[in-house]
Amino acid sequence: MPAFVRQTASMEKSIHTEDYRVFVDTLRAIRERAGLTQVELGELIGESQVFVSRYERGETRLDIVQIRNICIALGTTLSAFARSFEKRLS
Repeated sequence: MPAFVRQTASMEKSIHTEDYRVFVDTLRAIRERAGLTQVELGELIGESQVFVSRYERGETRLDIVQIRNICIALGTTLSAFARSFEKRLS
């Protein structure tokens, strides 16, 4: 069985994994590099500061559409974010 299949089969669905912590840390780092506060980002994506805070603390799981919208608001692309995330994982 290929490694990616084994990894997917055993993948945890919890937001309380090390990988998810790296995921939200990557989003937070990009926001900080963009010079935006949680309030400012929330306004750009049509959400509250509380929403931004919750996903940055790992309390709220994001879907791909939300991630893309956050990336656009932060002046980056989904693919650039994915590369940065993958780099932090390795």
